[in-house]
Amino acid sequence: MALKIFYDKDGSLAPLQGKTVAVIGYGSQGHAHAQNLRDSGIKVIVAELPGTNNYNQAVKDGFKPVSAAEATKQGDLIITVLPDELQAKVYKAEMEANLTPGKTLGFCHGFNIRFGAIVPPAGIDVVMIAPKGPGHTVRDCFKAGQGVPCLIAIEKNETGKAFETALAWGIGVGGGRAGIIETTFTEETETDLFGEQAVLCGGLTALVKQGFETLTEAGYQPEIAYFEVLHELLLIIKLMSEGGIDYMRYSVSNTAEYGDLTRGPRLVTEQTRAEMRKILKEIQDGTFAKEWLAECANGKPNFKRLYEADKNHPIEVVGKQLRKMFSWMQAKEAPEE
Repeated sequence: MALKIFYDKDGSLAPLQGKTVAVIGYGSQGHAHAQNLRDSGIKVIVAELPGTNNYNQAVKDGFKPVSAAEATKQGDLIITVLPDELQAKVYKAEMEANLTPGKTLGFCHGFNIRFGAIVPPAGIDVVMIAPKGPGHTVRDCFKAGQGVPCLIAIEKNETGKAFETALAWGIGVGGGRAGIIETTFTEETETDLFGEQAVLCGGLTALVKQGFETLTEAGYQPEIAYFEVLHELLLIIKLMSEGGIDYMRYSVSNTAEYGDLTRGPRLVTEQTRAEMRKILKEIQDGTFAKEWLAECANGKPNFKRLYEADKNHPIEVVGKQLRKMFSWMQAKEAPEE
């Protein structure tokens, strides 16, 4: 597939004007899409569970939340932004029976479509706009007159107008200001899961913890180890984001660059690459999806056990103490569930 990038000039909001967009879920992405589309002049309704923090926030933001069933009935474009593990349950219970031909089902991540947890009926368009950033960034950039790059994908084009609808959605949330890149549900889902597991989350946190443990086991102060293997990540990631690996290497010392070039390959070896290929294969053949959905159906026992273990890891303990002492930043901690 040749790379295609679309901007505001390549589409318009016209396909959504006079229509109703229903946003199912008012969490991280949901609140951003709902508010940005409303600010773009589109009629938006929100579905949320009464009594939840997200419901209360939606009310505070000027919405009158309804059920997912009612939102699906009213919506022309129904954007599902619930957690992956909840989407199929809500879809079956409240949405499926209320989908009528001509409606468009929208997703911000292709997990449930790619792995068949949701199978929309005939006559329904299925599209995706996936911002490459968290919801608060999507919202903040929009308010600042900017945008976050998005991915656009079309899984089903029953009406012949699916792309125009999706592009209008992307433009409405600000993606057309930064660029909307064409992909497929399969490519987005598989690359997103791989990036999370092998590099951005799984690979990074494992590397940080092992680095911290290596230094502290050798007798170095935990606080110094924290700065060296976790805190300074921000600098390196920022440099790489702005100019790639080459710009990062240009910006650090020659000593750091030589250590990077000669020692990095000793850590990420062919054995590591082999494990990466195995992880990718488990994503592609559905093994990971089945494992995750089964974990959720069973009450997430393994998830909770692993989460609690890492939550109490020494690097987290010392980090929480250090961040309270930082006068140059506002410390943030995950809320207790």
